[in-house]
Amino acid sequence: MNIIVDYFPLFRDGFITTVELFAVSAVASLIFGTFLATLRVSPVPVFRAAGTLYVTLVRNTPLTLVFLFWVFAYTHLEIQKFSYFVYACIALSVYTSAFICEVIRSGINTVPIGQAEAARALGLTFSQSLAQVVLPQAVRSVVPPMVSTLIALLKNTTIAAGFSVAEAGRIRSILSEKGENQLIGLLWVSLGFVILVMVLTIVQRTLERTWRVAR
Repeated sequence: MNIIVDYFPLFRDGFITTVELFAVSAVASLIFGTFLATLRVSPVPVFRAAGTLYVTLVRNTPLTLVFLFWVFAYTHLEIQKFSYFVYACIALSVYTSAFICEVIRSGINTVPIGQAEAARALGLTFSQSLAQVVLPQAVRSVVPPMVSTLIALLKNTTIAAGFSVAEAGRIRSILSEKGENQLIGLLWVSLGFVILVMVLTIVQRTLERTWRVAR
């Protein structure tokens, strides 16, 4: 208990940054991932090819390399420079959105084709039928894998510690510099992540009960 008491501000600030990093990246990933999913199911071949290319490249690229590009390589393009926190959010969003895309696309594939055909028969365009008919049903059916992807995103935030973002993953190195027991520190960090994951699990179960789809 001595470590958590003596270094409580360190743990508090680290996990606050982690939650902020997760929240921003999760929202951005859900938005961009949904957009990518619409490209993947688009009737336009060029859009489908673009979405497929993006997902294939990003999903097969290690997250550390994505961080390296946005934190170091991108800054040399002399465009606009942001803080390391912003670059970390961009890297996490770019990476996670590819997985969100596949989750949503799998949900779209579970919606009976007759739903889209009925929407078109009513005169709705592809975009309208997707947004108003297909996606609402698809999202309800992919709550568990969606939350699993977000849990992976939460754990991936620790990589930002290696790129000058003072989040929970950096607590161990700070304790090491001060000569404290790193194992005890890691146990407290692990407990913090377990609590955060439990919160996401509760959200998942709540959404499943609310959006339960009759089969």
